[in-house]
Amino acid sequence: MKNKNFKINNKSDKPDNIVLRDHEIVEKCLSYENKLPIFMKDYFIYLKGSVAVSTRAAYLEDIHFFCNYLVDETDLTTGKTAKDITIEEFNKIKARDVNLYLGDFCPRYYKEKENNTLIYENNNRALARKKSSISTLFKFLYRNEQLDNNITDGFNPIKLPKPQPDAIKRLDIDEVAIMLEAVETGQGLTEKELIYWKKTKLRDKAILALFVTYGLRLNELRELNISSFNFSRGEFKIYRKRGKEVLMPINKTCEYVIKDYINHERTNSELLPDEYKDALFLSLQNKRLTAKAIRQLVKKYTSICMNTSRDKGYSPHKLRATAATSLIQSGFSIYDVKTLLDHDNVTTTQLYAAHKKNIKRDIVNNFEWIDQDEENLNSDKNI
Repeated sequence: MKNKNFKINNKSDKPDNIVLRDHEIVEKCLSYENKLPIFMKDYFIYLKGSVAVSTRAAYLEDIHFFCNYLVDETDLTTGKTAKDITIEEFNKIKARDVNLYLGDFCPRYYKEKENNTLIYENNNRALARKKSSISTLFKFLYRNEQLDNNITDGFNPIKLPKPQPDAIKRLDIDEVAIMLEAVETGQGLTEKELIYWKKTKLRDKAILALFVTYGLRLNELRELNISSFNFSRGEFKIYRKRGKEVLMPINKTCEYVIKDYINHERTNSELLPDEYKDALFLSLQNKRLTAKAIRQLVKKYTSICMNTSRDKGYSPHKLRATAATSLIQSGFSIYDVKTLLDHDNVTTTQLYAAHKKNIKRDIVNNFEWIDQDEENLNSDKNI
C-alpha cells in the first residue's frame, strides 16, 4: 500500500488531504479484509456502514491479530493462515478460549524479528479495546445466524482505572503565558534550537495558540489548510473524529498569528508542489508538518514553561486539557466546553471542571443575602 501513488479525483467539498487520508485508511481496511476468512464478509459490510473508517481499521487489525493467534498459538484451527480458518472452527471457540487469549497471551507476548526477540505488552485499556473488537465480531456472527451461541456473555470483565481529576495533567494559566513568551522571544531555547526558531517562530506561535484556545486534537490541527479559514466570515473548518465537519469561530488573537505566519514566514504556495500548496503548517522541507514534529514542538515549549527537561514536556493532548480547564475556570459551562472540544459524554468534561478549586466557597461567598456593612451597622446599634 505504501508504494501506491494515489491521485485524487475529488468531487466532494472536502479538501484533498482529508480525502486522501480517508482513502489510505480504507486501503488499510481492505488489506486486512483480504487476510481474513471469507465467512466474515457480511461483518465487513456491517462495519463499513456502522462505524467510522478509523474504528473499522482498528477492529479489523485486532481481529486479524486474534486470528493469527488461533493459527500460531492454539489447536483451535488447522488453517495455516488466518484466511484459512473456517466458520465451523470458529463455531467451536468457547468463551474460555477468548479469556485465555485476553488474559494470558495479550498482556505480554514475544515476536522474533531478524536476530531480536521483541517483547510486547498491553495495558488494560488496550486489552479492553481488543475485547471490544472481538465481542462485536462474535455478536454479529451470532445475530447473522452463522454461530450457534453468543459466547460474549462469558468474556471476563476488564477493569479500567477510573479517571481522576487530580491526575489530569495540564498547564496553569501563568505557564501558558510563559510558553507563549518563549515562542515569542526564544527565551529558554538552546543555541541549536534558536537557529530553527528564527525560521519557524511564527508557525510555532500559531500552532500553540490554536491548541490552547480551541483544544484541538493533534490531527485536527495538522490537517488544517489555508482554505480551511474564511477570515471575512470569522470562521474556520476542522474535521473531527468520525468524519464530522465543524465550523469554529476564530478570535482576533488566532486570526492575527495565523495571518502573520502566512504573510511573513510560510513559503509562498506558488513555489510548493501541488500536494502541499494548501497545507497550512509546513516543515522546513516545505511539506505538511508531521504528527511527530508537532509533538516535539509542543514538548519543547511546554518543558520551558515548566522548567523541566525536553523529554518531560507535555503532549498536544495536555494542551487540550489546558484549554478545557482554562475555559471552565474562566466561567464557561461544562456544556459549552463539551461542545467546543467535541466530547462524546459530558462526564469527560466534568473531569476538567473538578480542577476549579474551592468552587463551593466561590459560589457561597459570591451569593451573600445580607450586606456585611449593614449587618455590622445593626450590630453596633444593639450594643
